[in-house]
Amino acid sequence: MSAPVLPNHGSKFLRLFTAGVLAVSLSACGWFGGDDDEPEQSYDDEGRERISILTSTQTLDADSSIANLAVVLPRPYTNKNWSLPGGNAAHSIQHLQISDTIRPVWQTRIGRGNEKYERVISGPVAADGRVFAVDIEGDVFAVSLDSGRILWSVEFRNENERSDVGFGGGVAHANGVIYATSGFGLLGAFDAATGNELWRFDATVPFRGAPTVDSGRVFAITHDNQMIALNSQDGTLLWDQVGIAENAGMLGAATPAFDNGTLVVALSSGELIAMLGGNGRILWQDTLSSSRRLTPLATLADIDGNPVIDRGKVYALSHAGSMVAIDMRSGERSWEADIAGVNMPWIAGNFAFLTTIDGQVVCVSLADGRVRWVTQLQRFLDQDKRRGLIKWNGPVLAGDRLLVTSTHGYALSVSPYTGEVLSGIELPDGSSTQPVVVDGTFLVLTDAGELVAYR
Repeated sequence: MSAPVLPNHGSKFLRLFTAGVLAVSLSACGWFGGDDDEPEQSYDDEGRERISILTSTQTLDADSSIANLAVVLPRPYTNKNWSLPGGNAAHSIQHLQISDTIRPVWQTRIGRGNEKYERVISGPVAADGRVFAVDIEGDVFAVSLDSGRILWSVEFRNENERSDVGFGGGVAHANGVIYATSGFGLLGAFDAATGNELWRFDATVPFRGAPTVDSGRVFAITHDNQMIALNSQDGTLLWDQVGIAENAGMLGAATPAFDNGTLVVALSSGELIAMLGGNGRILWQDTLSSSRRLTPLATLADIDGNPVIDRGKVYALSHAGSMVAIDMRSGERSWEADIAGVNMPWIAGNFAFLTTIDGQVVCVSLADGRVRWVTQLQRFLDQDKRRGLIKWNGPVLAGDRLLVTSTHGYALSVSPYTGEVLSGIELPDGSSTQPVVVDGTFLVLTDAGELVAYR
């Protein structure tokens, strides 16, 4: 991709690619951007029909009673690693550092990208100067953060297994080891420097999301909501728990959060469960649903965004339209807001920043769940015909701006203080996963199976 250097615009790191991105009158949201044709039926690997996600009829507005509440953020810092999905095990890394002016520095194809019935589910992680990711076949790749050169790649599937039925999974890094899940039901460990396989565990049920690693344990969730914990040294099963199976669910999956011995898992059934990481004993559980959304799919309570643990509270967001803050110890709700989303809320200071299923970027006060500001982004490729659904990913807070990417191939920066869209660029392709900021580099995994780096 050829692109100009993107100049500083009063601490804005991106130049607006085209005024049309922002000038379009915007309405409804969904998953993968399409064309003007009617959507075709599609089915998952178990023969169940996939349907386009409908948007809510509920209006989300800023709360005028906190219009004068100042948004104050912690100072940005340079993170050397983004070792787990969400940045770390708790999914709380606050405010990262990135230069005011960045440019594309490399672009590397790492494997197969999205196809008709297969999707990239999890974004990359980065540690020790390397970027790690999986493609739709479950193959694992290591790429140099500095140059984009592929350092190693491994096929991660059983012998004689069809490569087109095992999409999904993700990666995590800890102590020089890459832990990977796959849609073939495998969870394995690889030497991060060489790619040599250390062990593998066969759950016999597909994984969709990436694992979490902490305190000598690897935690992962299967497609049918089984929660498992393995010994990170040898892959032996330590414990497992079974959640409520859910036939209908989103295409993605949440990665468990872990902090101070407690694991918090979010399931496709809408269950949010806290348990002891050591033995799997359930401490409390909640269900995220909303009675205020009146669309045909409002009962789809799937929690696809990673739950976040921050300063003794758990924050989570469901597709059904429920965002909650829950006391980590007691399991009691501190507040609930009627907001629907499928991405991880980003916690910084006393605020949460998130994207909704209706293509909005939202700032929420952590004190009580009231909405400080709302910014509407484009929701359809064809605004007039309301076709070609667009999904927005993120945000990531870095360098005093919120960074979001989209399935129609744009990255935008939004002011965390006011919600103003500051600027944007066109990406080489659409993206369906959360972008990453590590060591001053902005990383995007595109739907075409390419890693793109800006710094």
